[in-house]
Amino acid sequence: MKFFKFILNTIPRPFLIKVSYWVRPLFAFYLRGSKYTDPIDGKSFRKFLPYGYGTQRLNVLSPGTLSLERHRLLWLYLKNETDFFKPNENLTNTETRSALRVLHMAPEQCFLKRFKKLPHIDLVTADLYSPIVDVKADICDLPFDDNSFDVIFCNHVLEHIPDDKKAMQELYRVLKKGGLAILQIPQDYSRETTYEDLSITSPEERMKHFGQYDHVRVYGSDYFDRLRAVGFKVDEVNYSKKLSEKEIDTYRLMKDEILPVCFK
Repeated sequence: MKFFKFILNTIPRPFLIKVSYWVRPLFAFYLRGSKYTDPIDGKSFRKFLPYGYGTQRLNVLSPGTLSLERHRLLWLYLKNETDFFKPNENLTNTETRSALRVLHMAPEQCFLKRFKKLPHIDLVTADLYSPIVDVKADICDLPFDDNSFDVIFCNHVLEHIPDDKKAMQELYRVLKKGGLAILQIPQDYSRETTYEDLSITSPEERMKHFGQYDHVRVYGSDYFDRLRAVGFKVDEVNYSKKLSEKEIDTYRLMKDEILPVCFK
């Protein structure tokens, strides 16, 4: 556990992303088994890896896809509750539908290749620092026209952004009317209000106050109202309630994690 914690807190994230492509197959081979299953690739393992910048969570990082609890929850929601993976299923043989234009901010490896392979998806990836994106872009000043995207994914990004209201406004601006945005963040549900202090700038103090060296706040239950304040209609979806205790354990999900499913 200490080894993984040291790696996360000392090696820059862009370099970690590059290295992970090489080490992932080794972990997947070593930990192969049947106790836990990653729904993203369908592969099973005897255990998952630990993860966490501060307190380490055991058995949460899938060796195959490097997905975490939030990624697997989102995958299951998209697969079982939306038409994201099958938008053309109700069309007749003579009908066609334009590609679903998707913006993925700071794309996760577990999703990137899988989303790109979907024939009905026109995927645009963007971030300021990630080495695997199509467009280098500041989330507070996106280089896209108004109403450009049918779907937006922006997961565990806003807690890094000092002006998160501006970032939310930009995501709302580039989402098409009627579009879907899923904007996950780490959230402390015991807090009614978000805790932030932009005067805290050192990595050590940010770790102490916000739980990670590059976070600038801890979101509370008011996160959903922050999204509503910039225009989003927000459904607070507790998707784990639709799953059995066995499924939650097998997929290594965080029970009662709420998905912010947003619409314009």
